[in-house]
Amino acid sequence: MAGISSAIVAGLTVAAVGAVGFLAYQAQGHVPASLGGRPGPNASSLAGRVPGHRHDPAVLPGGSGTGERVVYSVDDDRVWLADADNLMERSFKVTPGSIDPLPGTYWITSRSAAVTGTDGVPVEHVVRFTSVDGLAIGFSAAVAPRTAADPAVRTGGIRETRADGDAMWRFATIGVKVVVIR
Repeated sequence: MAGISSAIVAGLTVAAVGAVGFLAYQAQGHVPASLGGRPGPNASSLAGRVPGHRHDPAVLPGGSGTGERVVYSVDDDRVWLADADNLMERSFKVTPGSIDPLPGTYWITSRSAAVTGTDGVPVEHVVRFTSVDGLAIGFSAAVAPRTAADPAVRTGGIRETRADGDAMWRFATIGVKVVVIR
């Protein structure tokens, strides 16, 4: 009888550890960056930029992960959209805001069809993946041509053309991975 009780306790322990592991895996996409080991809110607009360092726009950057993902290079001001088979669907230049996210892995957390950016510019197809000091960071397309940006305004909007914004909107749904690299 003692052997059966030990087997039951061992089985329950294995099941409990498995359940906790599964729940931790599910929760990792919902933990604030400051608690989840992901890059936190200490990003800087120019910190760590490498002059002259460029990734080939026609090839997914090495070290950018695998599977379906958005790859954003803060040094190149470029985005690559990679499908589940690691094939590049699209690559395009972007114009960063005044605040850059730190390199790391994020997930799309929210989307808005149309809003006004922190710089007062109407934008569409907003796809957000993190925040820095309470300022949302994400991709968007200006609805109208933009005038000169006010350098005193903190912005986290990474601007795309409207055509690239349409492509990002179709690709980057809630939960899609975003890999930020130098």
